[in-house]
Amino acid sequence: MPAVTFFGLSHVDVPVSDLGRARALYVDALGFRVREQGEGWIDLDTGSCSIRLLATRKPEHPVAIRVQSPTVEAALEHLCTLGARLYLPATRMPDQSLVGAVRDGDGNTVYVWRALSEDEYDFVPELPKVLTWQPEAEALLKSLLKAVPALFRALARRKVAAVAEELASATRFVTREEVIRGYILASPKVTRGRNRKPLIEHGIDVDRYQADWDAE
Repeated sequence: MPAVTFFGLSHVDVPVSDLGRARALYVDALGFRVREQGEGWIDLDTGSCSIRLLATRKPEHPVAIRVQSPTVEAALEHLCTLGARLYLPATRMPDQSLVGAVRDGDGNTVYVWRALSEDEYDFVPELPKVLTWQPEAEALLKSLLKAVPALFRALARRKVAAVAEELASATRFVTREEVIRGYILASPKVTRGRNRKPLIEHGIDVDRYQADWDAE
């Protein structure tokens, strides 16, 4: 059997019955750029992959595409004013995303989504623990992490928990002391000073940990 080679996804076909109407939605509303076009088709550059609007007298197999937007609700409204019809209002999903959808005149679905930030979660993510943690230590770290911008909080959670558990490796039990020191040491020395304020707000005497502030 001869060797078979694939060069990845070239584009996704979107069957449409009216190229002009489809162009108004996919180019004018969604902002996709026309890359090439010919008799009965238009290739669009979406910025991350390509789609082909393919003229079909009677589309029988609609497709779904997914686009990101920081303003899902406004994006859905915008698409509906330019010919799409609402299919799914903006909805919180179990994967911590906000998703809505519209359909074009041929039944193709455009999902609009964005990831929720941790500030929008309806729960506090669990710590990545291996050792046993004192309940007060776990509560302290979760509270301290609220001072970290949501975009960087997951990384901070992993780093601080890892440092705290390393400090507790001898006893295999993480206390508030390891959390405080881990919160300080997990940050590079050049930016470590910004951790003082959250600790002080939690009633912690930061001067007791001068060796950690000075550590390389």
